[in-house]
Formats: sequence, structure tokens, C-alpha cells
Amino acid sequence: MKKYNLRLILLMFTATFCFVSSVFADTSSTSIKPPFGIRYFDVGVAPDFTLQDIDGENFALKSTRGKWVFLHFWASWCGPCRKEMPVIQQLANNLQHKNFQIVMVNTAEDEDTIFEFLGKIGVELNSLMDKDGQVTEVWKPRGLPTTFLINPKGEVKYQAIGGRDWNRPEYIEFLKKLLSSADKSK
Repeated sequence: MKKYNLRLILLMFTATFCFVSSVFADTSSTSIKPPFGIRYFDVGVAPDFTLQDIDGENFALKSTRGKWVFLHFWASWCGPCRKEMPVIQQLANNLQHKNFQIVMVNTAEDEDTIFEFLGKIGVELNSLMDKDGQVTEVWKPRGLPTTFLINPKGEVKYQAIGGRDWNRPEYIEFLKKLLSSADKSK
């Protein structure tokens, strides 16, 4: 009889714990299924960095807290990066949201190379310069281009390796769902 009561109490405790855990779990972005080409990449808090942009202004990644961040590593010599850059410009133009920020990081090129490249392809994206490649080394993209999506808490949640057409409906819908989940969690 006592074993039966103990089992019943343990069962009730377990059920209560599971219910409470599910209510308070942070499922705002993890319940959103990414489209093909983007993988769930929950590696914890995004490593902070401070880099200069092509205008010489300092930018710290931690300043983006409270927003979804599209952190994109690229280089002008990278074919897929060259092809993808105008699409990212279109994404920036089409997905203007107070809780979304595109952060471009050029990997180990000088200011003249970056400025000439961006001018030649006609984009107005401001890029950060990782002149010595140290930030890239910390982030370890598995090739260029690589994009990381960082949630408003500053946690890396998704990764996309290689170039893609970010204006395709499945990517836009995915990003809008992430932004919507951030709005609802406030």
C-alpha cells in the first residue's frame, strides 16, 4: 500500500514538473522550423566583439541586444558572397523591423577593397572590417558566406552556410516568424 502511494506521488510530481517546465520553457524561436539551408544551431551566448565599420565607427555586437541579428561573414573574393550581397541589400530594404538588424563582417580585407567592392555592386550595406581575421577565428564560420541568427537575448540560434536567395518566400516567412515571436515575448 505504501509503495502504491509513493508511486502515485512520484507520478503526480513528475507530471506537475513536466507541465510547469513546458509552460515556462523558452520556445519562442525553437518551435519555429527553419527552411532548408538554415539549421538550428543553439551554441549559447554569441561571442561579443567590437569592430570598425568602413566609415571608421566602432560597433559592438552587444549593442544589438533586444533584436534578432542577421550576422553575416563574407569576403569580396568569394563568388557566392558576391552573388548574395545584392539579395541581402534587398532583404534589408524589404524587412525593415525595429527588432531586426543586419550585421555584415568582412573577413580579413582592407578598407579600400571593401569600399570598392560595395560601390561596384551598388549596395548600401555598411560592413564591419575584421582586418586581422581574429573575430572570424572566434566565430569559426565553416566557409564563406556564413550567416548566424542571434536572438534578442544574445544567443546564437541558427546558422546558414553558403549563399542563398534570402528573398525567397520561405526565408522571408521564417524571419518574420522569428520577429513575431520576439514581439510576443515582450
